[in-house]
Amino acid sequence: MAKKSIKERLSVGPVITIIVLILITMIASTVLSMMEVGVSKSVINNNTLESSPIITVNNALSFNGIISIIKNSITNLELLRPLFLLIMSLMAIGIGEASGLFQVMFKKVKKINIDFLIFLTLLVGVVSSIIGEYSYIILIPLVAVIYEQAGKKPLLGIYTIFLGITLGYGAGLFYNMDDITMGISTSAAATATVDSTYVFNPLSNLYIMITATILLCIVGTSAIKKFLYPKIGKNEIITEEKKESGKGLFYSLIAFLLILVAVIYEIVPGAYKSGLLLGPGNTYIEKLLGSESPFNYGILFIFLITLMICSFIYGFVSKNFKDTNDYSVGLSVNFEELGYLFVLLFFTAQLLGLLNWTNIPEVISSGLVNLVSRLDVPAFILVVVMFFAIIIMSIFIPGTIEKWTLISPIMVPLFMKASTSPDYAQMVFKAADSIGKCITPLFVYFIILLAFLEKYNTNEKKKITIFGTLKLMMPVIIIMACNWVVIILGWYVANLPLGPSTHVIL
Repeated sequence: MAKKSIKERLSVGPVITIIVLILITMIASTVLSMMEVGVSKSVINNNTLESSPIITVNNALSFNGIISIIKNSITNLELLRPLFLLIMSLMAIGIGEASGLFQVMFKKVKKINIDFLIFLTLLVGVVSSIIGEYSYIILIPLVAVIYEQAGKKPLLGIYTIFLGITLGYGAGLFYNMDDITMGISTSAAATATVDSTYVFNPLSNLYIMITATILLCIVGTSAIKKFLYPKIGKNEIITEEKKESGKGLFYSLIAFLLILVAVIYEIVPGAYKSGLLLGPGNTYIEKLLGSESPFNYGILFIFLITLMICSFIYGFVSKNFKDTNDYSVGLSVNFEELGYLFVLLFFTAQLLGLLNWTNIPEVISSGLVNLVSRLDVPAFILVVVMFFAIIIMSIFIPGTIEKWTLISPIMVPLFMKASTSPDYAQMVFKAADSIGKCITPLFVYFIILLAFLEKYNTNEKKKITIFGTLKLMMPVIIIMACNWVVIILGWYVANLPLGPSTHVIL
């Protein structure tokens, strides 16, 4: 057995890293609590801007802290809603692979130039952000399979789609699911402090988002090809060849089209017994993508069930499935190597629960935004400072809505007093938030990224670690951050329209 190098022996796995972060959080909470560190935050109450009572750091090593850790160890798992969605996704993708449907669907990917494939993967990731977190659940395992079936590097596909989706939180061809919810906080902050006539439009940043999508994909392709691609080893995974069937593909396509027509019909208002998948709301966008929309809640389920049905049809027509037992086995095939994921997510849930209880993320974020609000600098400088402050906040609070709810009562009026629109403030936040999500191990989907990297990693000498993954992605992330700064400042200097009837400068 070859002797491991010092570097290999000192390589710390993700689980140990998370445990260390838990210990650091406990110690930090004790120190900050003893120092009586606290901060006030601004909140909107009855359309009025108010200051909350001082938020202090709770001591995790106190009697109450220890009790909380023990008591909440199971309830913390409620933070991992994505885990249950991921189980559905893995079943559907597993059956698609086992049936041979993916083999026939994606075999032509082998002929695609690697530069174009990276660009296409990024574009799909950015655009898919319209469905929010569901895009991670579907695309990370799916893209890995596509790259594997095509004889490409699965690790490259996993890294690229993760960066595409995450950066897509700030871009997108239209809007994403968070825009509508964020708009509520944006409107409340604007109307309560500066302009009572302000009305948020989900398409207010349409032009800058489309431009950002194009530039992010072009620049991102170049950066990934130069810095990421050479450091990822060749694909050493050998996939099992399945029988191909034109008849099976035809029947599967018919099933898909029938389901698609049914879904489209049920999201079209006004037709006979249509609108089943629409929720309440004043506009069609709210009815389709609002928090109470059946389409919003059910789109992942519909997609995965459709994939299962099409795979079932293809598998039996092609005779890749000899009986129903083969179908059942196909549903579970992706779980064989992902026990590691459940371990990672368990410890991540404990870390997130502990951080929430201590109030450390909220204190840091509120303190930062309060500090920035006191700066007497030109608007141009304010934009840059706030951009990087939000990136720091995102390391501690990866959740977009949670963070925007916390800082919008200060950031929106601050930008408006500097003669910039609330829509521009929201755009700057989204851009910075997308960068921050890429670099924080507290982001649940970063943990899922690690698990799939581990699954497809065939190089035993290069272990998948949190800091190793961040180090590998960092050159690309830095380039994308610079790209974002150029976009948002360029729009400011030129005072270009952000979207229909919306400009940067008021």
